[in-house]
Amino acid sequence: MILQNDLTSGSLFPKMMKFAIPYLAACFLQTFYGMADLFITGQFYGAAPVTGVSIGSQVMHMIIVILAGLAIGSAVSIARSLGAKEEKESFHLMGSAALLFIPLSILLTVFLFLAMPFILSALQTPREALQDTRDYLTICFAGIPLIAFYNTISSFFRGMGNTKAPMIFIALSGIVNIVLDYILIGSCHMGASGAALGTLASEGVSVILSLLYLWKKFSPLGLSREDFLPGKQWIRQILSIGFPISCQDGLIQVSFLVITAIANSRGVEAAAAVGIVEKIISFLFLVPSAMMSTVSATAAQNAGAGLHERGKKALGCGISVCVIFGLFCILLIQWKAAAILSLFVPGEQTVISMGVDYFHSYVIDCAIAGIHFCFSGYFAAYRKASFSFLHNVISIFAVRIPGTYAASVFFPATLYPMGMAAPAGSLLSVIICIFLYNKYLK
Repeated sequence: MILQNDLTSGSLFPKMMKFAIPYLAACFLQTFYGMADLFITGQFYGAAPVTGVSIGSQVMHMIIVILAGLAIGSAVSIARSLGAKEEKESFHLMGSAALLFIPLSILLTVFLFLAMPFILSALQTPREALQDTRDYLTICFAGIPLIAFYNTISSFFRGMGNTKAPMIFIALSGIVNIVLDYILIGSCHMGASGAALGTLASEGVSVILSLLYLWKKFSPLGLSREDFLPGKQWIRQILSIGFPISCQDGLIQVSFLVITAIANSRGVEAAAAVGIVEKIISFLFLVPSAMMSTVSATAAQNAGAGLHERGKKALGCGISVCVIFGLFCILLIQWKAAAILSLFVPGEQTVISMGVDYFHSYVIDCAIAGIHFCFSGYFAAYRKASFSFLHNVISIFAVRIPGTYAASVFFPATLYPMGMAAPAGSLLSVIICIFLYNKYLK
């Protein structure tokens, strides 16, 4: 039996938290890579290297969420098969996921290296930060196959209901990342390149640890290679869920990069302020992200077992957690925004002042976005991932991007109106999600 956390029986909320808390911790530690890069770079260098790392890490975050979105397809498919007690099918899904993601990551790496000049130009990277950004991305792009491999294996664990093992792998690799950051950025004075090399090494550690654990877990079952043989039907199943989610997450990150480009056009201080706030917001959004995956796994297992009312209760639990957490974030940031930002760029008063304005408005999204995150997880569990793609596309192109651009044009003296575009877009997404749920899934 490979199902390691049965979400179809027992008290629902504790079961969800057993899944969510280790997953949240793993996401926190993974995001901490980029946070540590940014923080440590800021302790030794000025605005230009910090901007290079913040822009480069945003690009890498976009790539990571695209790959993770694809991996959700395998996690949900495995969870549904295990909920229906179809273990052989889950093994075939694992083999199909590996066949799909590993070659894809290699092709993506080649494409990104070729597209490097376009990426730097499209983001309107400030001239002072151009070389730092190029150095950071060159090294990080080389690690994309490692990122894809780790996310693929992690999706296997999530489908089984196991989020504890990936948390441990990330914790150990995170220690490697932080130690190397201080050595390479501080002692060796390698700047943005040192930050990227530390991240690359930590990714390698997480892959090695996850492979060793996977071998230890499956080898006692006496499984043969044939049990993991891929098939077209399994690949189609994975893509039918993962591809819309990947496109959705990719478009969200593109919208963030467009916002970054708009901020970059306003100078290096605005670029640094927006980059730091975006990084902190991505940290705060770990809770909605964790609840999305928790709702997805819980509803998928219960859908496979035919327990649909329990899946609906999981959706309600996820939304409640996200809204409560979001309200807490709003209160905290309204009070402590300047103190938080000064940790990243001590003494850079212009960057801090601009960042406070942007942070005060953007943080409102923490109380709204979690709602549509949970709906997206529920839609994925019921193989309606296209609903998530739909509401995000409408939100991005109707509100987020035009709202950010308009705010930049009409309010050039402050970043506060730019920050309002995100919660406004999320509000539209929530309205669309509620409509789709009531019409098709209630």
